[in-house]
Amino acid sequence: MKPFDYVRASGPSEATGLVASRDAAAFIAGGTELTNLMKDGVLAPDLVVDVGGLPLSGVELRGGRLHIGATARMQTVADHPVVRERFPAVSQALLASASPQVRNRATIGGNLMQRTRCGYYRDTGSPCNRRMPGSGCPAIDGQNRRHAILGGSSHCIAVHPSDLAVALTAVDALVLTLGPAGRRSIALADLHLLPGSTPHRETALRRGEIITGVEVPVSPAARTSRYLKLRDRASFEFAVVSVAAALAFRGRVVTDVRLAFGGVAPRPWRSAAAEDALRGRPLTGAAVAAAGRHLVRGAEPREHNRFKVDLVQRALADVLDALGGDR
Repeated sequence: MKPFDYVRASGPSEATGLVASRDAAAFIAGGTELTNLMKDGVLAPDLVVDVGGLPLSGVELRGGRLHIGATARMQTVADHPVVRERFPAVSQALLASASPQVRNRATIGGNLMQRTRCGYYRDTGSPCNRRMPGSGCPAIDGQNRRHAILGGSSHCIAVHPSDLAVALTAVDALVLTLGPAGRRSIALADLHLLPGSTPHRETALRRGEIITGVEVPVSPAARTSRYLKLRDRASFEFAVVSVAAALAFRGRVVTDVRLAFGGVAPRPWRSAAAEDALRGRPLTGAAVAAAGRHLVRGAEPREHNRFKVDLVQRALADVLDALGGDR
């Protein structure tokens, strides 16, 4: 491993200033992601700034919004009674993530910033446009079972691995940040970037900018939400396909709907057309099927992941059936 400097930040402003001052600097909190990437040689920062001890771990409901600190542990948030009652999809997504040991260590901010699990990205012996811009994307013609069918490009078809990001997208969360230029709020749906021709630019964060927390508005749809994760095994596995749905009803009619999908795109995927197919209509089998067709319109599956086109529609139908059955 390349030698590096280590600093434990005394506050968010100090942390952002330190990372902004060095070309190859990184934040660390729980350490469940960065340390693995450093050991594998994928990342080699010359400065690591520890933000795990900063006072950003609160979870509270105030002003009609749920506030989650960036250094709150995943398990703590999953078990919080307000999260379980008013934002069930968020709790379910967290509990479907990793293992209990990792959830008790990993942080909310770190989870949102984790890197793709694409094997080519994590194998330093392989070319990868995310790791080495311009070197190519071997997944396009190689092993691509776990890769994107939506939102990819000729430069990258890796998928984003976070369960939490999918659930937070479905409940209209905001990411709160602090950087050298001050504070910002970013819609979770806008935090992660599509690869286009610059797949090495993965998020909308600027140099030195750190996530300080997440805000989620209280809403009837968030309270009636659900997360489903389909994976190859039941423990400590990343999603092949996942669905987060948040719906509000008047009787059987859907008055509000938010859908987000994981395992199918380089970022948590929203489909306005699929949502429009449900909004203002009873949650019938025909409406659900129409939403599924709209979702995969324009999909570009590869040799090994064509099954996802059907699987994600089935997963959506299962989630919506469960929510409709609760009525």
